[in-house]
Amino acid sequence: MYGGKENVHFTTTVSDIRKLVYSPEVFIVNLDIDGKKTKSIMKALQFHPVTDKVLHIDFLEVFDDKAVTVEIPVKLEGLAEGVKAGGKLALEMRKLKVKGFYAEIPENIVIDVTSLGLGKSIQVAKVSVPKLEILNAKNAVVAQVKLTRAARGAAANANK
Repeated sequence: MYGGKENVHFTTTVSDIRKLVYSPEVFIVNLDIDGKKTKSIMKALQFHPVTDKVLHIDFLEVFDDKAVTVEIPVKLEGLAEGVKAGGKLALEMRKLKVKGFYAEIPENIVIDVTSLGLGKSIQVAKVSVPKLEILNAKNAVVAQVKLTRAARGAAANANK
């Protein structure tokens, strides 16, 4: 982190990092270690397997002129047409990996599912975020409206 080339080890309290750790959003963290101030983002997080206590956090120093790669939470918005028809909306990818300048990275990626019909899906290729490159496979399904038993039965009765 320091100067982008070396690791710096430091300790902190759980109360100091609670909002950072227990939130899906990506935050810019202003670290001040021995008088050296850096802007960074949380890159990796490690919990104890039994107690869920935070064991280790990796921070990545960010610069105004260098792109970073991070995972951003996906937020679905709207009432899908397929849900109105009896289907069930499923969020298949809770986060998308994006690359861009940290100043352009939103807290989450909002996807409007209002026009999503029964049995239909939204793939990564259909998602766009201004000034960011999405790095996930283009054919990966982000969200879909799945057919439920009730919806299948209604469709079968309608076709008789």
